[in-house]
Amino acid sequence: MVTFARSERVALCDDALASGPDAPTLCDGWTVKDLVIHLLVRERRPWATPGIFVKRLAPLLERAEAGYDAQPFGDLVERLRDPRPTPYALEPVERLVNTAELFVHHEDVRRARPSWEARPLSPDEERELWRAFRLLGRGLARRAGIPVVVTDGATRATLRSGPEPVVVTGPVGELVMFFFGRAAHGELSFEGPPEKVAALRSARLGF
Repeated sequence: MVTFARSERVALCDDALASGPDAPTLCDGWTVKDLVIHLLVRERRPWATPGIFVKRLAPLLERAEAGYDAQPFGDLVERLRDPRPTPYALEPVERLVNTAELFVHHEDVRRARPSWEARPLSPDEERELWRAFRLLGRGLARRAGIPVVVTDGATRATLRSGPEPVVVTGPVGELVMFFFGRAAHGELSFEGPPEKVAALRSARLGF
């Protein structure tokens, strides 16, 4: 069985090639090539990734990114397409770590196009995305600082417990995108005390 993470990896690579290296993404200031380089550094140069968060380690990240930036875009995409020999080539590792990451970055490429359309997910894909979202949810919602519950009408998860939570309802793909810090899609609804809803919608969510 091909996991949702693996199918998203392939689809992301296909869309990256179709869009081209200089096309925009939903990540502020990042082109498609920048996004591909980010994923390659994350998977193949993990010693450099702390530079994303720790300023004094930024030179490590910059050197790793520069090494990839000097290479042809098509070669980078094909390297991302095949995760061997990294641990992400192992199905349990990729399923655990990459399901939400690759889904979000695939959407970052897709949704930067003017004519993008929401795509349906199969029940199996939704289950895998919910599984990943449950693991990541508390971390994703931490900056909101308020109780939060998410649901698609059938599945429900508490991201931050507490009284009078904000309940966010919508398809799991839109929930994941919102809590990864992307703008809320029209398919999401927010219920709860108005001041808490405002705090959630204005929070800098994600990692």
